[in-house]
Amino acid sequence: MYKKDLELERKWQSMLKYLEEMIGKRPKDLNAVLVLIGVQELGKGYQYFSKEEKQDLMHIAICKALSLSGFYELEGIDTDGWPHWKLVKKLPHFDLLEQEKLLKMHVLDYFKEEFDLQV
Repeated sequence: MYKKDLELERKWQSMLKYLEEMIGKRPKDLNAVLVLIGVQELGKGYQYFSKEEKQDLMHIAICKALSLSGFYELEGIDTDGWPHWKLVKKLPHFDLLEQEKLLKMHVLDYFKEEFDLQV
C-alpha cells in the first residue's frame, strides 16, 4: 500500500469513528456512509427508505461530494423535495479501486466542510 493510501485509510477510519459516536452505530462501508450523506442532504430526517430510494440517496451523496470539486452542480429540487444534480465536468476514467478512493477523498472533504471534521 502506498503512503497516500495509508493516509486516506487512516482518515477514513477516523471519520467512521466520528460517525459511530454521532449516530451510535459504525457504518459498515462506503455505501452506508453515502446513504447517511444522502439522508442529510435530503433534509427530511430519519425515515424508512425503500431500496430504490436508498440508491437515490447514494446518488445525491455522490453528486454532493463530487460537487466540491466542480464535477456536479445542483440543478434544483423537485416537488417532493429531492435534489437533482447535473454533471458539469467530465469525471476521470478510473478503475473501481481508484473510483472508490476518489469518492472517499470527496466524502472526507464533505465532512470537513459540512461538519468541520478534522481528521
